[in-house]
Amino acid sequence: MSNCIAIDGPAASGKSTIAKLLAKKLNIAYINTGNLYRAVALAAIRAGRDLARLDREFLETLKLEYTPNESGDYVLKLNGKELEAALRTPEVATGASLVATESEVRDYLLGVQRNFAGKNLIVMEGRDIGTVVFPDAEYKFFVTATPEERARRRLAQNGETADGATLSEVARELAARDKQDSERPIAPLKPAADAVLIDTTNLNIEAVIEKIIGQIKRSN
Repeated sequence: MSNCIAIDGPAASGKSTIAKLLAKKLNIAYINTGNLYRAVALAAIRAGRDLARLDREFLETLKLEYTPNESGDYVLKLNGKELEAALRTPEVATGASLVATESEVRDYLLGVQRNFAGKNLIVMEGRDIGTVVFPDAEYKFFVTATPEERARRRLAQNGETADGATLSEVARELAARDKQDSERPIAPLKPAADAVLIDTTNLNIEAVIEKIIGQIKRSN
């Protein structure tokens, strides 16, 4: 059984914030796999590559790693450089959704993601952690929220939406992303059969964290 707390869910469901704070509370590493797809998209955009036709040769030139910074937080580096701000743009977000449908990219990143897991417990979040990356994860959670709440959250995130975007526009974009992610033939977005479902619509972050930790304690 993998030493992983798997947290999956759709865009703007709160899973990244939840996973990061959970890891901090448990004093363990946090891995955001969605940023890996964003990093691949960003590298392809910078290289002028067709995001729908990325080959293994190109992917092998990318050195993707999570390393602890001075604060002890794990940050993603691409070829030795941090790129958090560059990942938070609408163009990269759209590109990440596109490259995530490519089997070559998913196969490559599957190995990268699994290499992060070792003897120590980690928190890993994404869209297929409990179903594909670590189907034998010790703990699995699937977080979601209503489309309206998710759209409000996405609008509040700096750089994630185009200037002047409205709530209805963002909601439509999220619905399109959900459709693409859930209907893709490879690793579609869906809860693992044994995942604990958590609707975060009317819950604050602290309540969600307590819910997750309580479930982990009950499982031990």
